[in-house]
Amino acid sequence: MAKRENYNDLYLFMKVVREGSFTAAAQRLGLAQSGISRAVRELEERLGVQLLVRTTRKLSLTHAGELFYRKVESGFDALDMGLATLAHYRHTPSGTVRINASQHAIDKVLLPKLAVFKQRYPDIRLELISESRFVDIITERFDAGIRLGSEVDSGMVAVRISPDMEMAVVGTPGHFQRYGFPQTPTDLVGHPCIAYQFGDGSLYAWELNQDGKKITHQPQGQWAFADSYMEAKA
Repeated sequence: MAKRENYNDLYLFMKVVREGSFTAAAQRLGLAQSGISRAVRELEERLGVQLLVRTTRKLSLTHAGELFYRKVESGFDALDMGLATLAHYRHTPSGTVRINASQHAIDKVLLPKLAVFKQRYPDIRLELISESRFVDIITERFDAGIRLGSEVDSGMVAVRISPDMEMAVVGTPGHFQRYGFPQTPTDLVGHPCIAYQFGDGSLYAWELNQDGKKITHQPQGQWAFADSYMEAKA
C-alpha cells in the first residue's frame, strides 16, 4: 500500500499512462523526464509489483498495472470532484443554519426577513428553535443565538441586527382602579406585576427611564411567564 507521502508518485504514474509516455507526461507537467521515470520506478519498488512494460517504441501496462491504474484514476477523479464541490460551496452559501431565539425575536426580527432570505440563499436550510433560556450555542450545536440585549458569554460576539425596541408598562383599567395609577417607578412597588421568567429561573428586570436616568424595577407578583405573549394575555 502506498503511503500518504507517495500520493505525488501515484499522480505521476497516472499522468504517464494517460499521456502514453514519460516524455509526453514531462512536457504536460513541465517536469524533467528523468525525475518522472525515477518516481515511477521507486513506486514499483515500494509496491513490489511491475506496473509498466518499457520498450524503445512503446509503453504499456502490466495486468497488475492496469488494475492499479483504474484504482488510482478513480481516486483522483473522486478527489477532483470533491474539490469542485468545495468550490461551489465557496461561491454559493449552502448547508444548514441553526438559530436559537426567543419567540419574540423570531416574530419581530426574523420572520419579516424570511422571504428575502429564501430568495438570496436558496441552498441554505434554516432551523429556528424558539426558547426563552440562554443556551450554550456551541455545546448545543447552534450557529447563532438571538436575544434582546447585548449580554453574551465570554468567547461569544454580539452583533446588532435590529434597531432599539421600546417597551411600555401596561395594565387593565380594573387594575389601575384598584391600585392607583403609578406616577413614578417607585410607585410600582405596591403593584402586583406580571414577570417574564428566563429559562434559568431568573426574572427580567424592567428597564425604565426617569428624568434621563435608567432605573430597573424587579417585578413582584403572583404570576411569572416564560413567554411575552402569555404575559400580554394574562
